[in-house]
Amino acid sequence: MRLHPDVSMTDTDDGTVLLHQRTGRYWQLNVTGRRVLHRLLEGDTPETVADGLAAAHGIDPQRARQDVGSVIEQLRTAELTVAS
Repeated sequence: MRLHPDVSMTDTDDGTVLLHQRTGRYWQLNVTGRRVLHRLLEGDTPETVADGLAAAHGIDPQRARQDVGSVIEQLRTAELTVAS
């Protein structure tokens, strides 16, 4: 996964802000969303990211996989990311 060419990203104390320069729309991710996005951009698989979240936060691994899948779908639907 990689950012769409028209998207810029800025990390903040509270998470990450993504700006789609073509549409002028922006999105804000919380700290957990930032971790998910950064790990995916670094090449980790969704399953690896979810397993890490489950272990770090003591949540059900299946729930973490669903949550990571939801984040990925929302990023793609908003045209913030593209498959690499």
